[in-house]
Amino acid sequence: MRKKKIVESVQIIDIADRGKSIGKTDDGKIIFVNGSIPGDIVDILLLRKRKGVFQGVVKNYKSYSEDRVTPICSHFENCGGCKWQHMSYDKQLEYKDKQVREALKRIAKVEIGELLPIVGGEKTEYYRNKLEFSFSNKRWLTDEEIKSDKSFGDTKVLGFHAPGSFDKIVAVEHCYLQASPSNEIRNFVRDFTINNGYSFWDARQHIGLMRNMIIRTSSLGHIMLIISFSENDQDKIDLLLAAIIKKFPYITSISYVINPKVNDTMWDLDIVNFYGEKDIKEKLGDIEFLISPKSFFQTNTFQSKVLYDIAVDFADIKGDEHILDLYTGIGSIALYIAQKTKSVLGIELVPEAIVDAKINAKLNGIDNAEFLVGDVKDVLNDEFIKPDIVFVDPPRVGLHKDVVQTLLKISPKKIVYISCNPSTQARDVALLKEKYKVMKSQAVDMFPHTHHIENVMLLKKRE
Repeated sequence: MRKKKIVESVQIIDIADRGKSIGKTDDGKIIFVNGSIPGDIVDILLLRKRKGVFQGVVKNYKSYSEDRVTPICSHFENCGGCKWQHMSYDKQLEYKDKQVREALKRIAKVEIGELLPIVGGEKTEYYRNKLEFSFSNKRWLTDEEIKSDKSFGDTKVLGFHAPGSFDKIVAVEHCYLQASPSNEIRNFVRDFTINNGYSFWDARQHIGLMRNMIIRTSSLGHIMLIISFSENDQDKIDLLLAAIIKKFPYITSISYVINPKVNDTMWDLDIVNFYGEKDIKEKLGDIEFLISPKSFFQTNTFQSKVLYDIAVDFADIKGDEHILDLYTGIGSIALYIAQKTKSVLGIELVPEAIVDAKINAKLNGIDNAEFLVGDVKDVLNDEFIKPDIVFVDPPRVGLHKDVVQTLLKISPKKIVYISCNPSTQARDVALLKEKYKVMKSQAVDMFPHTHHIENVMLLKKRE
């Protein structure tokens, strides 16, 4: 068996796509690693070579970057959620902005009219309105625990999946992503189910009552709790949920789902409302939204308004336009801009989301917004009404090639493209550039301490 090689004193020089660090040896060899930041000098264990690039693991730090800070979370080393918590926030923004700019330069290959500076988040802690936790009978053990050769017995746990592990969960005591009472609710549910002998999910054998738990909060103080069970053990379900209500009577909505499937997805299952309201309310600007258990809503409420305000500013709506909102979800963008324009049409693949969008339009007294269910690439056809402005906010994979072609056919005056993936956004812009020029681009940090970044771009039809 070939002995793996350790390369000493490698300088970490940059951050790559998806947050990996780039190390460079004295002889020019490039090595990708996790956990380090630019400015560190490290010893790296080489693992493999892919497409001419080495992958490795940091085994030792010779010196630390000046941009390092002390992580606030005790779970930082194991959780993997906030991977950049050890990097100063100013530097996080710098590398995120660079990621967007390089994608535009390398992939889109277009000139940008105004490349505006990244907008950071005022809240870098407790900024998420939704977290999903997993139950498991296999707790993730630290390196120290493994080396100790101790027997840890019952390892029931409620927390987050360890990086790269589908069946082992990192025990979470306090998470800095979601404000109180998120931690209190999670820890109570964990302790109650353990103390009362509830079985936890085994992802390999597909057994165990307790599966997942979602906590949603809103800026209006509303709280939604959804718990997923593997079977309909009504006595245990009732006992647990009654205990939660007694401990946290101020929770707005408690629901549960029975999921006997192998996968954790609950969106194709019936969700039972057990206590309180079925939905909770959220507010962006002057618009109120009803959030149902299956609703998609931007997970950073505070920064979502910043994002949408930039998009609205880029669009420069005059008041007489017909606007198309693709991938509308529950109509968050469509309803946010409806009062500023003549009409808006939102299109979304998920039927439940369109139901929510229509309810939210009625809730806000908006009568110039319509919503259609369907795949964007199928709904947009040659007979489609020509809009003046199109807003697009697609998933990470970006726009389907048929959507790009249809946009080129219907040729709106402006396209406002919101993206959570600068690489696919840049790819799509490269396809649209035959008819459109990029007037403005601005990155918005929705997820501090992670490598994720949103970018807003204004494309204007060439004259």
